[in-house]
Amino acid sequence: MSDPILVIGASLLDTKGKPLAGLEPGASNPGVIQRTRGGTARNVAENLGRYGAEVILLSALGDDISGQWLQRATAEAGVDMSRVIVSPAHRTGSYIAFLETDGTLSVALNDTSVMEIITPDYVQSHADLFAEASMLFIDGSLPEATIKTAVELARAHKLPICADPSSVRLVHKFRPYIRDFKLIVPNEVEASAMANGEFAGFDPDASLDVARRLERQGIETVVITLSDFGFVYVSHDESGYFPAKYHTFVDSTGTGDAITAAIMFGMLEEIPITECMRLGAAAASLTLQSDESVRTDLSLDLLYDHLT
Repeated sequence: MSDPILVIGASLLDTKGKPLAGLEPGASNPGVIQRTRGGTARNVAENLGRYGAEVILLSALGDDISGQWLQRATAEAGVDMSRVIVSPAHRTGSYIAFLETDGTLSVALNDTSVMEIITPDYVQSHADLFAEASMLFIDGSLPEATIKTAVELARAHKLPICADPSSVRLVHKFRPYIRDFKLIVPNEVEASAMANGEFAGFDPDASLDVARRLERQGIETVVITLSDFGFVYVSHDESGYFPAKYHTFVDSTGTGDAITAAIMFGMLEEIPITECMRLGAAAASLTLQSDESVRTDLSLDLLYDHLT
């Protein structure tokens, strides 16, 4: 892998709260609160950087303590942050997750208003990166006009596009470009919305049906994440289910991003699709056992050590 991977999207400060007992609505609940590095695109970039890939991130941060920490920590993981916008007029984006006692997500809030400055002109000003890159990743936090510009530049340079909608409220942004995607990695709720169907629960068989519907619309490979239940995938000539494997489940935040990055890495190494999925499963296992959205001890050696 010699050409850089171009990643465009959110860089956020993640705050996760896990109650010590069941959540009591309308009351202050005792629990554990943790802050960690986050943002779908930034997480994907950091995972790839820790595998030794050359990664360039286009994103936006506020000129504040949170932004400085995210910029420093992401750069230390091997990601080129030199083109990230640092705005004194905005605060760094944030994501707050309220977890159940078992570590699964109950509800989340995000403040991504800083993403408004990731404009089409900003992306166009970095058009040279599209000519040099080996693959593009985008997330759903981007403004619709910016997604359009990124996809058009990728088309012009025949650049494979990978995508994650990031939220069920954002899936509509990707619908016009379904045929452009080499890989898409929504969760089960997002995938159902993209396929214009109802959420059928954490059911691998139902999720495979949804993935097949999306694949028939023109996506080369569809991966649907199922939280701590694993993920399913469908490509043009094969499909399957990888159950989640872990010794101790901590929380699921960042798991989908870890799966995405590992599969992208495998695709760029031109390994068979089933082996790419095995890398994704190993990445999921490692992330589910960590309280960080991206493990700070992650490496390519650690990933391969967890292949099953």
